[in-house]
Amino acid sequence: MVSNFDGLWLCVNPHLKPFDQRLLHLLNRHAEIRCWEYSQTADEPCCFEKAIILLHDYLKQRPQPVHLIGHSLGGTLGLLYANRYPHRVKSLTLLSVGANPSVTWHAHYYALRALLPCSREMVLAQMVRLLFGAKSPEITARLAKCLARVLDSEIAPHSLVQRNVFDRGGVDAPLLVCHGAQDGILDAHTQAKWQQWLKPGDRRWQCPEGRHFFHHDRPQPLSQIVLDFWQHTNQGTHLPLVELLS
Repeated sequence: MVSNFDGLWLCVNPHLKPFDQRLLHLLNRHAEIRCWEYSQTADEPCCFEKAIILLHDYLKQRPQPVHLIGHSLGGTLGLLYANRYPHRVKSLTLLSVGANPSVTWHAHYYALRALLPCSREMVLAQMVRLLFGAKSPEITARLAKCLARVLDSEIAPHSLVQRNVFDRGGVDAPLLVCHGAQDGILDAHTQAKWQQWLKPGDRRWQCPEGRHFFHHDRPQPLSQIVLDFWQHTNQGTHLPLVELLS
């Protein structure tokens, strides 16, 4: 059992919380996981700066550094925070975050909107297939509506008129990078680009048959990888990277 630490899950859109619950439930069996949630109004600009400031206001009240973990833009927020306040981060776990953090499903969506003479609904249905695989028409429609709500309320750094860029690179804290092997947004070549930023003790793991939301579809193996990483980080020991990729 992992002990003597705090894990903090970063959520930047409440509409995506249902996809996180399976993993959080498994992690909570062996560790104390808290959730930090950021939600913006329609009138606020899509900017990570406010989220970073609010996250720091929360974490600077904690006596010890924490294990940060997040999926997609939640992970990107953790990456930006860990680079700015490394002394507050015990480790960082990134799920479905590219070595170039600007490559997100949101950027892919807006690129399709600009290229295809299709309605928003049709493009969102295509995004469902890329993110989740083939689903029934009913489930596809439900997931497409969820993605639409996310796009209307998330701090995504992209839009129809502009795609912003984040700095690339790793972090000082121990780093675990996880992806789905069947991710339609971050393919194997894109995932492998993380290798140049990994330092001794960092880990990279690929979930077999996992897609972009693999933490929802394959929570059991992922929870074991995360808990083992946190345990070794707490003990100051490291598992060779090759063992996680085999």
